[in-house]
Amino acid sequence: MFVLFLVVFIDLVGFGIVIPLLPFFGEHFNASPDVVTLLLATYSVTQLISAPVLGRLSDRYGRRPILLFSLLGSIITYVWLGFAETLTMLFLARAFNGFMAGNIATAFAYIADITTPENRAKGMGVIGAAFGLGFIMGPAIGGVLAGPDAATANFQLPALCAAGLSAIAFVIALVKLKESMTDETRAKIAALPPRKHWKSFFETLSRPHLGFLIGLSFVCTFVFAGMETTFAMWTRRQFDWGPEQNGYLFAFLGIISALIQGGLIGRLSKKFGEGKLVVAGTLFLGAGLGLIPLSHTVPMLMAATMVLAIGFALSTPSLNSLISFEASETERGGVMGASRSASTLSRVLGPVLAGVLFAQIGRDAPYYAGMVIMLIATLIAYSKLMSKKTAKPLEVNK
Repeated sequence: MFVLFLVVFIDLVGFGIVIPLLPFFGEHFNASPDVVTLLLATYSVTQLISAPVLGRLSDRYGRRPILLFSLLGSIITYVWLGFAETLTMLFLARAFNGFMAGNIATAFAYIADITTPENRAKGMGVIGAAFGLGFIMGPAIGGVLAGPDAATANFQLPALCAAGLSAIAFVIALVKLKESMTDETRAKIAALPPRKHWKSFFETLSRPHLGFLIGLSFVCTFVFAGMETTFAMWTRRQFDWGPEQNGYLFAFLGIISALIQGGLIGRLSKKFGEGKLVVAGTLFLGAGLGLIPLSHTVPMLMAATMVLAIGFALSTPSLNSLISFEASETERGGVMGASRSASTLSRVLGPVLAGVLFAQIGRDAPYYAGMVIMLIATLIAYSKLMSKKTAKPLEVNK
């Protein structure tokens, strides 16, 4: 598990490096706020396409080859991003980068392979912690390398640094990462008839409880992605911040996320169960979104984003754990891929809606809209999850 944690962490540092820069990179090419959010959504469109495909391929050919292939592709895309000279090149680089990012579903399937139902949430939290730690170092590094002034920011150096980190992750995975699937499981899968990836995706969503869990994951990511893609533009107008200041704040969010997902989520899930953590997480997520527009000082903004980070850190690994319980050993990659695709679709639609609200109504509109959505989601989650023993896998999938 540690090797996978290290690979995901290093790769996510590279991903985090470019996150606070992209809105300014888009505005560097005179893109409007709604076009900037489309730039960020493009990554998610191609990730949506690739996640179920890579997930099913990892079921059939193994997790390790798919992870290696996608890491190699990430190296290429970051170099491409660094040398983008037009808005079109920037869009194309982000599109290819998103296709390679479909490997995250494979990483979650890897964790499901090597954990028991009792420690599944803890295992998912370890990968979540790798995300969080990646966002601690990544945005801070990217902000420092780009500089504090949006008008004179260096966009090439952070992108090349991200490419170098992906190369390190590739070498570690090549040398140290072992295949997680047993020969017996692979033999079972090989004996199954080939399935069409998108047919499997819709079949997965049609399973009632699984479809509900994936839908809830979609909603949480939908509002969080809308915040991510408009936040730098909001802070620039509210506090006159540039890439460096935003990088530090995203690093702060990463610290909160890593502390919860890496250190607390396992103990919390054993004490309260994943269902209660999901309900609490959705409530905190909505509250944090509603507090951002009310933040007129930096300490107030840090408090609001801390509430937001706690909500996302509680809900995400808990939902991934519950979703993995719904999958048998022969379909974990596909189910986690379907879940990842739904979350990725939310990263397409969330930024688009947030960008339109930001440009047409005002900078606070995406956050108030997200708050309302999450309060409704909290009520639905409470009614669906609190009466179920959601910490146990279904008998039918044994």
